[in-house]
Amino acid sequence: MTRQAVTYASYLKVPELLALQVERSAGADGPEHDELLFIVIHQVYELWFKQVRHELLAVQRALESGDTDTALHLLNRVLKILKTLVAQVDVLETMTPLQFLSFRDRLESASGFQSGGFRRVEALLGMRDPAAARAQPEASEARRAIEADQAGPSVWDSFLAYLAQRGHALPADATMPDERVQEVIVAVYRGDPDAALVAERLVDLDEGVQEWRYRHVKMVERTIGTKAGTGGSSGVEYLRSTLFRPAFPDLWEIRSRL
Repeated sequence: MTRQAVTYASYLKVPELLALQVERSAGADGPEHDELLFIVIHQVYELWFKQVRHELLAVQRALESGDTDTALHLLNRVLKILKTLVAQVDVLETMTPLQFLSFRDRLESASGFQSGGFRRVEALLGMRDPAAARAQPEASEARRAIEADQAGPSVWDSFLAYLAQRGHALPADATMPDERVQEVIVAVYRGDPDAALVAERLVDLDEGVQEWRYRHVKMVERTIGTKAGTGGSSGVEYLRSTLFRPAFPDLWEIRSRL
């Protein structure tokens, strides 16, 4: 049997990929024009969330093995991806409120709160809301995956392990935030330039996630105002409550002490 050559389309599964955008709106003139944009943007978000998680897992491995250069390289890649996520909001904001309303009822109970991909990213960052897993169907693979990530070590845990390898004495019962950990980090900034650089990239990561959250909130606000979100969520009010919650509070607390 002759083996078929790998092509661009077969390697990337292009036919299968392009068949995944199925609009639910219908009318005499076909689906609502802007529903395809809405689907594409959110499917791309899910792909980027998958990639961010892939990179963060590699960041953890690099930190735990003491590989500063690789950790910095991969964190820089994640930061570039976050900038891309923010830029996608600009595209989504070309859709007016009325254009969104033309197909919004087709979403039924679907809500961004149910994004397992983003919830798994949050779990790796140490932001572990039990409600994130409960938003998935009981016994589903998505719920199990989120729960597994929430039970595993976070990027912060890996960073503390990295510092310990470099001779920085950390309390075994460290929490977050933790004044004792902050004292160690201040010493890191003053005497361990490589570790301090990793800490600064983690601050960039934290800030990048917060920037995306902010742009997402403002996009939702300009699209639906203060209406309830799909799936019965509180919409923009819930999203606002997630703003300015750092993943790595200790790195922010030390700013006034440097």
